[in-house]
Amino acid sequence: MAPVKISYVVSFSSQDPKYPAENLLSEDGIQPWLGCPKDHCRQLSVELQLERASLIGFVDVGNYGCAFLQIEVGRSSWPCDQPYLTLVPTVTLMTPADSKLDQNRYGVRMFKEGKD
Repeated sequence: MAPVKISYVVSFSSQDPKYPAENLLSEDGIQPWLGCPKDHCRQLSVELQLERASLIGFVDVGNYGCAFLQIEVGRSSWPCDQPYLTLVPTVTLMTPADSKLDQNRYGVRMFKEGKD
């Protein structure tokens, strides 16, 4: 199955002006999306719109200093009060020791049904 492109960023909780959420649309994947350093927020979120409704068989995520990740999905046709469904439950991308020592900040994790 061919990858489905992300059409646009619907919303985000924070962004660094040098590394905006729109970087997630980049096909070369070189620039990260980072939270604004002034926000000091502990949790970032982004809502993305895919180019079309799709069955999601796998997700590859490039990490740039994120300790935890959770992926939720929904449909734009759903009512506003309908909660998203969890596609990938919260997973650890960096250990507390890695975070404190500023190690293993970069990598790619692949998630597919029944595995992570």
